[in-house]
Amino acid sequence: MLEVRDLHVRYGDMHAVRGVSFAVGTGEAVGIIGANGAGKTSTLLAVLGLIPASGEVRLDGVSIAGWPPWRRAAAGLAWVPEGRRVFPDLTVAENLEAGAYRLGRGPAVRRELDRVYALFPRLAERRTQRARTLSGGEQQMLALGRALVSRPRLLLVDEASLGLAPIFVERVFESIRRLVAEGTTLLLVEQNVRQALATVERAYVLEVGRIVRQGPAAELAADPALRAAYLGA
Repeated sequence: MLEVRDLHVRYGDMHAVRGVSFAVGTGEAVGIIGANGAGKTSTLLAVLGLIPASGEVRLDGVSIAGWPPWRRAAAGLAWVPEGRRVFPDLTVAENLEAGAYRLGRGPAVRRELDRVYALFPRLAERRTQRARTLSGGEQQMLALGRALVSRPRLLLVDEASLGLAPIFVERVFESIRRLVAEGTTLLLVEQNVRQALATVERAYVLEVGRIVRQGPAAELAADPALRAAYLGA
Protein backbone atom coordinates (compact mmCIF):
# COMPACT_ATOMS: atom_id res chain seq x y z
CA MET A 1 0.00 0.00 0.00
CA LEU A 2 2.59 2.56 1.14
CA GLU A 3 6.14 2.69 -0.20
CA VAL A 4 8.72 5.23 0.94
CA ARG A 5 12.10 5.37 -0.77
CA ASP A 6 15.19 7.42 0.00
CA LEU A 7 13.33 9.94 2.18
CA HIS A 8 15.30 12.97 3.36
CA VAL A 9 14.17 15.72 5.74
CA ARG A 10 16.27 18.77 6.59
CA TYR A 11 15.70 21.60 9.03
CA GLY A 12 18.21 24.20 7.92
CA ASP A 13 21.63 22.64 8.45
CA MET A 14 20.24 19.69 10.40
CA HIS A 15 19.74 16.51 8.38
CA ALA A 16 16.98 14.85 10.43
CA VAL A 17 16.04 11.96 8.11
CA ARG A 18 18.77 10.43 5.95
CA GLY A 19 17.66 8.19 3.11
CA VAL A 20 14.91 6.26 4.91
CA SER A 21 13.07 3.56 2.94
CA PHE A 22 10.24 1.34 4.17
CA ALA A 23 6.92 -0.18 3.13
CA VAL A 24 3.54 -1.02 4.65
CA GLY A 25 1.34 -3.64 3.00
CA THR A 26 -2.47 -3.64 3.02
CA GLY A 27 -3.72 -5.04 6.32
CA GLU A 28 -0.24 -4.97 7.84
CA ALA A 29 0.90 -3.39 11.11
CA VAL A 30 4.38 -1.86 10.84
CA GLY A 31 6.38 0.08 13.41
CA ILE A 32 9.13 2.66 13.26
CA ILE A 33 10.86 2.53 16.62
CA GLY A 34 13.77 4.30 18.25
CA ALA A 35 14.80 6.81 20.86
CA ASN A 36 13.53 10.36 21.14
CA GLY A 37 15.16 12.51 18.44
CA ALA A 38 15.85 9.61 16.06
CA GLY A 39 13.76 11.17 13.27
CA LYS A 40 10.61 9.09 13.70
CA THR A 41 8.09 11.94 13.82
CA SER A 42 9.83 13.79 10.98
CA THR A 43 9.47 10.65 8.86
CA LEU A 44 5.76 10.46 9.62
CA LEU A 45 5.15 14.16 8.96
CA ALA A 46 6.94 13.85 5.61
CA VAL A 47 4.66 10.96 4.61
CA LEU A 48 1.66 13.13 5.49
CA GLY A 49 3.03 16.07 3.49
CA LEU A 50 3.16 18.31 6.54
CA ILE A 51 6.86 19.20 6.21
CA PRO A 52 9.14 19.62 3.16
CA ALA A 53 10.99 16.45 2.18
CA SER A 54 12.71 14.82 -0.76
CA GLY A 55 12.38 11.22 -1.88
CA GLU A 56 9.61 9.01 -3.16
CA VAL A 57 6.30 8.38 -1.39
CA ARG A 58 3.86 6.06 -3.17
CA LEU A 59 0.34 4.99 -2.26
CA ASP A 60 -0.89 1.96 -4.21
CA GLY A 61 1.93 2.53 -6.67
CA VAL A 62 0.99 6.17 -7.33
CA SER A 63 3.45 8.90 -6.35
CA ILE A 64 1.93 11.28 -3.79
CA ALA A 65 5.16 13.16 -3.09
CA GLY A 66 3.79 16.39 -4.56
CA TRP A 67 0.33 16.12 -3.02
CA PRO A 68 -0.80 18.60 -0.33
CA PRO A 69 -1.82 17.15 3.05
CA TRP A 70 -5.57 17.49 2.42
CA ARG A 71 -5.30 15.36 -0.72
CA ARG A 72 -3.36 12.67 1.14
CA ALA A 73 -6.06 12.68 3.83
CA ALA A 74 -8.74 12.36 1.15
CA ALA A 75 -6.85 9.34 -0.23
CA GLY A 76 -7.27 7.61 3.13
CA LEU A 77 -4.32 8.59 5.34
CA ALA A 78 -5.44 9.37 8.89
CA TRP A 79 -3.09 10.75 11.52
CA VAL A 80 -3.10 10.46 15.31
CA PRO A 81 -0.59 13.18 16.24
CA GLU A 82 1.94 13.21 19.03
CA GLY A 83 0.47 15.00 22.05
CA ARG A 84 -3.12 14.14 20.98
CA ARG A 85 -4.10 17.67 19.83
CA VAL A 86 -7.82 17.26 20.39
CA PHE A 87 -10.06 20.34 20.13
CA PRO A 88 -10.21 21.28 23.83
CA ASP A 89 -13.40 23.34 23.80
CA LEU A 90 -15.41 20.91 21.68
CA THR A 91 -17.22 17.98 23.25
CA VAL A 92 -16.15 14.39 22.71
CA ALA A 93 -18.97 13.94 20.17
CA GLU A 94 -18.04 17.15 18.34
CA ASN A 95 -14.38 16.09 18.13
CA LEU A 96 -15.40 12.78 16.60
CA GLU A 97 -17.80 14.42 14.16
CA ALA A 98 -14.97 16.72 13.05
CA GLY A 99 -12.97 13.64 12.14
CA ALA A 100 -15.83 12.33 10.01
CA TYR A 101 -16.03 15.39 7.72
CA ARG A 102 -14.82 13.35 4.73
CA LEU A 103 -17.89 11.09 5.00
CA GLY A 104 -20.41 13.94 4.96
CA ARG A 105 -23.57 13.23 6.94
CA GLY A 106 -25.92 10.30 7.25
CA PRO A 107 -25.89 6.61 8.22
CA ALA A 108 -22.22 6.11 7.31
CA VAL A 109 -21.12 8.61 9.94
CA ARG A 110 -23.45 7.10 12.53
CA ARG A 111 -21.98 3.65 11.92
CA GLU A 112 -18.42 4.90 12.36
CA LEU A 113 -19.32 6.82 15.53
CA ASP A 114 -20.98 3.73 16.97
CA ARG A 115 -17.86 1.71 16.11
CA VAL A 116 -15.63 4.18 17.99
CA TYR A 117 -17.93 4.22 21.01
CA ALA A 118 -17.88 0.40 21.07
CA LEU A 119 -14.07 0.43 20.94
CA PHE A 120 -13.81 3.13 23.60
CA PRO A 121 -16.79 2.86 26.01
CA ARG A 122 -15.23 5.62 28.13
CA LEU A 123 -15.82 8.07 25.25
CA ALA A 124 -19.46 7.01 25.00
CA GLU A 125 -19.88 7.79 28.70
CA ARG A 126 -18.30 11.23 28.21
CA ARG A 127 -19.65 12.18 24.80
CA THR A 128 -21.10 15.51 26.05
CA GLN A 129 -17.98 16.54 28.01
CA ARG A 130 -15.51 19.04 26.62
CA ALA A 131 -12.26 17.41 25.56
CA ARG A 132 -10.16 19.57 27.92
CA THR A 133 -11.88 17.93 30.91
CA LEU A 134 -10.68 14.44 29.93
CA SER A 135 -7.61 12.72 31.33
CA GLY A 136 -4.56 12.28 29.12
CA GLY A 137 -5.47 8.67 28.42
CA GLU A 138 -9.03 9.59 27.52
CA GLN A 139 -7.76 12.31 25.19
CA GLN A 140 -5.53 9.74 23.48
CA MET A 141 -8.56 7.51 22.98
CA LEU A 142 -10.39 10.50 21.53
CA ALA A 143 -7.53 11.28 19.15
CA LEU A 144 -7.56 7.67 17.95
CA GLY A 145 -11.32 7.72 17.59
CA ARG A 146 -11.25 10.99 15.65
CA ALA A 147 -8.89 9.39 13.12
CA LEU A 148 -10.90 6.16 12.91
CA VAL A 149 -14.24 7.78 12.09
CA SER A 150 -12.84 8.87 8.73
CA ARG A 151 -12.60 5.16 7.78
CA PRO A 152 -8.89 5.41 6.96
CA ARG A 153 -7.11 3.10 4.57
CA LEU A 154 -3.90 3.67 6.54
CA LEU A 155 -3.81 4.76 10.19
CA LEU A 156 -0.62 6.60 11.20
CA VAL A 157 -0.12 6.82 14.97
CA ASP A 158 2.62 9.01 16.46
CA GLU A 159 3.84 8.29 20.02
CA ALA A 160 0.60 6.90 21.47
CA SER A 161 2.22 6.33 24.87
CA LEU A 162 3.69 9.80 25.31
CA GLY A 163 2.84 11.40 28.65
CA LEU A 164 0.39 8.70 29.74
CA ALA A 165 0.20 6.86 33.04
CA PRO A 166 1.12 3.16 32.69
CA ILE A 167 -2.48 1.98 33.09
CA PHE A 168 -3.61 4.17 30.17
CA VAL A 169 -0.64 3.07 28.07
CA GLU A 170 -1.88 -0.49 28.46
CA ARG A 171 -5.46 0.44 27.60
CA VAL A 172 -4.51 2.47 24.55
CA PHE A 173 -2.28 -0.27 23.18
CA GLU A 174 -4.91 -2.91 23.87
CA SER A 175 -7.23 -0.85 21.65
CA ILE A 176 -4.61 -0.50 18.93
CA ARG A 177 -3.98 -4.25 18.99
CA ARG A 178 -7.71 -4.84 18.64
CA LEU A 179 -7.75 -2.61 15.55
CA VAL A 180 -4.83 -4.57 14.10
CA ALA A 181 -6.65 -7.84 14.76
CA GLU A 182 -9.63 -6.44 12.86
CA GLY A 183 -7.43 -5.78 9.83
CA THR A 184 -6.60 -2.07 10.18
CA THR A 185 -3.49 -1.11 8.20
CA LEU A 186 -1.20 0.62 10.71
CA LEU A 187 2.03 2.59 10.73
CA LEU A 188 3.04 3.08 14.36
CA VAL A 189 5.80 5.49 15.34
CA GLU A 190 6.74 4.84 18.95
CA GLN A 191 9.60 5.19 21.42
CA ASN A 192 8.00 2.69 23.81
CA VAL A 193 9.73 -0.18 22.05
CA ARG A 194 8.26 -2.90 24.24
CA GLN A 195 4.67 -1.91 23.50
CA ALA A 196 5.38 -1.28 19.83
CA LEU A 197 6.94 -4.69 19.25
CA ALA A 198 4.01 -6.35 21.03
CA THR A 199 1.64 -4.60 18.59
CA VAL A 200 3.16 -4.67 15.09
CA GLU A 201 4.19 -7.50 12.77
CA ARG A 202 7.36 -5.86 11.43
CA ALA A 203 9.44 -2.92 12.54
CA TYR A 204 12.22 -0.62 11.44
CA VAL A 205 14.73 0.70 13.99
CA LEU A 206 15.67 4.33 13.40
CA GLU A 207 18.82 5.91 14.85
CA VAL A 208 20.02 9.44 14.05
CA GLY A 209 17.84 9.61 10.95
CA ARG A 210 18.86 6.24 9.48
CA ILE A 211 17.30 2.79 9.54
CA VAL A 212 19.81 0.51 11.25
CA ARG A 213 17.71 -2.64 11.72
CA GLN A 214 14.51 -4.10 10.36
CA GLY A 215 12.65 -7.37 10.60
CA PRO A 216 9.78 -9.27 12.24
CA ALA A 217 8.79 -7.80 15.59
CA ALA A 218 9.38 -11.06 17.46
CA GLU A 219 12.88 -11.33 16.01
CA LEU A 220 13.76 -7.76 16.98
CA ALA A 221 12.32 -8.21 20.47
CA ALA A 222 14.63 -11.19 20.98
CA ASP A 223 17.76 -9.47 19.67
CA PRO A 224 20.23 -9.03 22.57
CA ALA A 225 21.67 -5.72 21.31
CA LEU A 226 18.25 -4.19 20.78
CA ARG A 227 17.03 -5.49 24.14
CA ALA A 228 20.01 -3.91 25.85
CA ALA A 229 19.54 -0.59 24.06
CA TYR A 230 15.75 -0.21 24.30
CA LEU A 231 14.24 -2.79 26.65
CA GLY A 232 16.56 -2.56 29.62
CA ALA A 233 17.51 -6.21 29.32
